[in-house]
Amino acid sequence: MKAFIFDLDGIIVDTAKYHFKSWKIISKNFGFELSKTQNELLKGVSREESLDRILSWAGISIDKFEKKKYLEKKNELYKDFINNLSQMDILPGVKKLIDFAAIKDIPIALGSASKNAHQILKKLGIKNKFKVIIDGNLTSKSKPHPEVFLKGAKTLGVNPKEVIVFEDSIAGVEAANKAKMISVAICVSGKIEKARFNFNSLDDIPLEFFENVI
Repeated sequence: MKAFIFDLDGIIVDTAKYHFKSWKIISKNFGFELSKTQNELLKGVSREESLDRILSWAGISIDKFEKKKYLEKKNELYKDFINNLSQMDILPGVKKLIDFAAIKDIPIALGSASKNAHQILKKLGIKNKFKVIIDGNLTSKSKPHPEVFLKGAKTLGVNPKEVIVFEDSIAGVEAANKAKMISVAICVSGKIEKARFNFNSLDDIPLEFFENVI
């Protein structure tokens, strides 16, 4: 393999719970109670698309100015939640794979819909480990569109077919597959059927796996 691309939420750090808390607060403005099941459908999706889905579920229509207000409010809530992140919040296996990539001279990139990716990686103390960071500020299409991963591969200067993508969402796995990359799904319980490989955590991936994956 020539490169690793990591998703952020649910792969490097568990900020998904903060997205859920933030969207629940926003949803209540529409007289709507966001469920955990519905929240699963927001994973890997842009903030704008997430709000559109919530409005659709709530049966509410608002103008673009109101949307902008709620998008900004959601981001403020989320930033307050993540302000106290530290290296202690890095998920198991992340450092192991980052160290492995460094030893093998494999460049790593981030491919995330989050517009707070730089801030989060800085809080975690690992921003300098990523050669490329493609986030929601650099893309116009949400996963499952492959744009974020294709941009990552292009910026790294590698063939998409020789890139391993670590994802925890169905949309993310589909995006990796559409980009012709090797999709590795991380699921605490169950698995993502469309993923080429499934593991319960990054820590469960034996380093020997990477010698035979391509």
